[in-house]
Amino acid sequence: MSRIITLADFNLDYSNLNDTFKDLTKLAAKVTSSPISMVNIIDNYTVWTISSYGIDVQQTPREESICQYTILEKDQFAVNDLSVDPIFKEEGFVTGDAHFRFYHGVPLAADQQNLGALCVMDLKAKSLDAEKVEMLRIIGDEIINRMKTYRYIETLRNNVQEAKQTRNKLSHDIRGPIAGIMGLADIVSMKGEKNNLDEVLEFIGLIHKGGKSLLELADEILSEEKRTSANKGKPGEMMLQTFKKRLIELYTPQARAKNIEFRVDIRKNQEELYFPQNKLMQIAGNLVSNAIKFTPKFGDVTVTLDAESSETESRLLISVKDTGAGIEEAQIALLLADNTESTDGADGEKGYGFGLALVKHLVKGLNGTFNITSGEGSGAQFDLSIPFKV
Repeated sequence: MSRIITLADFNLDYSNLNDTFKDLTKLAAKVTSSPISMVNIIDNYTVWTISSYGIDVQQTPREESICQYTILEKDQFAVNDLSVDPIFKEEGFVTGDAHFRFYHGVPLAADQQNLGALCVMDLKAKSLDAEKVEMLRIIGDEIINRMKTYRYIETLRNNVQEAKQTRNKLSHDIRGPIAGIMGLADIVSMKGEKNNLDEVLEFIGLIHKGGKSLLELADEILSEEKRTSANKGKPGEMMLQTFKKRLIELYTPQARAKNIEFRVDIRKNQEELYFPQNKLMQIAGNLVSNAIKFTPKFGDVTVTLDAESSETESRLLISVKDTGAGIEEAQIALLLADNTESTDGADGEKGYGFGLALVKHLVKGLNGTFNITSGEGSGAQFDLSIPFKV
């Protein structure tokens, strides 16, 4: 669970990172004399190839990957000849057109957690000497450094946005008190010599109290900003239409692999609504992957995006509905109580656990709500409501 939470804290956009790492991916291939190299990030269900050299691939089911074994190791995982290895010799990437023979991967570790792997592959059997393996590790360390820089920049961007919001709030909230202080001062100024000393002293006392209250108000607002800025991992804003586009790009391949109809709908023509991204790709992604996993072939998975607003707050509403076997009421209670284990999918896909636990953890951190409705044989629906300030 801690590995997945650490990965979620990076809040990576898997569809938009190739330019960040493509030079390192190419370097890994060149220093090991390998035609193929990949930077893979591994979540509960999927291996996301965020950068590649010599091969065009965006994602692979976790259970069909070699890198799933690399993240279990401390230093490296190597197979010099896949065609004779008992684990991999019957896999499609060995027996099929790809005809892979060699694999060597090093884990990508951050905060003491293996988040993915830098790997190189070849069409012929071989091995890497110690010097080349060390070069791979150095490149892997640089990949992690760039990931941390990416996270830091996103945090700074969010802090700048919050500072702007605080400035606007401060300007709005102190306008009234300042106007009152200026009004009292104007009265004293206009009366001039006609001012009564006791009345002037009274006005000065009111001005003093008003100024003190104003300072307290400003300090309260800035203290709130300080507390908010201390939060980690909050990204910038994203438009609802962009959210829809990224979900479609990332999860349509998984759905097509099972002949599942996958669509994302936005209600009430709110495509241009902006909201804080706040790990929502991780939250929605886990729910979509889970829905695809438990929906049989030729089924449907539908994501509905909506929002509701008040004067002070808006709520982003996310619904993920599938046409799978459904969940019994007792099982739903266990899921919501964190007392259940991962199970295999509709077509026997391997379960790795923590998917729904991660969703609940992240939604709770955003002060949102999470609900499941289902009936055995009638599919399942997962509903999220996440607040954000307008």
